[in-house]
Amino acid sequence: MKAFLLAAGQGTRLYPLTSKIPKCLVPIRGKPLLGIWIELLLRHGINDILINLHSHGPLVRDYLCREFSRVSIRMFEEPQLLGSAGTIRANRAWIESDPFFWVFYADVLTNTALDRMLAFHNEHSGAATLGVYDTSQPERCGIATTDESHRVLDFVEKPTQPRSRLAFSGLLIGTPALIEALPDFTPADLGFDVLPRLVGRMFAYRIPDFLLDVGTPENYATAQESWPGF
Repeated sequence: MKAFLLAAGQGTRLYPLTSKIPKCLVPIRGKPLLGIWIELLLRHGINDILINLHSHGPLVRDYLCREFSRVSIRMFEEPQLLGSAGTIRANRAWIESDPFFWVFYADVLTNTALDRMLAFHNEHSGAATLGVYDTSQPERCGIATTDESHRVLDFVEKPTQPRSRLAFSGLLIGTPALIEALPDFTPADLGFDVLPRLVGRMFAYRIPDFLLDVGTPENYATAQESWPGF
């Protein structure tokens, strides 16, 4: 199985912590966040991974070469950030012949049972499956509205008037239908530019496991206290 692990963010909300290290390498109880992600993927048989690099790229490359030299990892440099959708489009040849692929936002900390999410995806056979969770701040997230069959009927990134509290988690299963919905401009964002195009054709999987966006100082501090591990 193949996965995009999107790790090129500059981590401006975590300054000054990210002034010397990239956001994806911030330690969670002493272990870099990126290492936690790769361990999670390997546990679930996802062993062909593409990681995009931008901020502090040489540090990320050195870490991956040192700690995961035996894992099939493609490092994709982005001198100019392409956005989450732009990264996929630039590497579409890598995944367009596959029936599905994973997309993960590397600033999320989770121990999600990915096999259960994949089983849900296979059962519903949508153009994409979004991992979702209930949020108390829907105006800061990508928000999905669903029906009783978990079909996504509406998706709005950072809505001013949220219609639900069901937020996109940063975990996604895509298919060739998602690839066809990618715009031909960059930078391009999944939440703003792609997922709204798939409304009615994708499904939402409610994540019951630990999940936390560690991109803010408050959440990063919470992660150190609450991370349960695998």
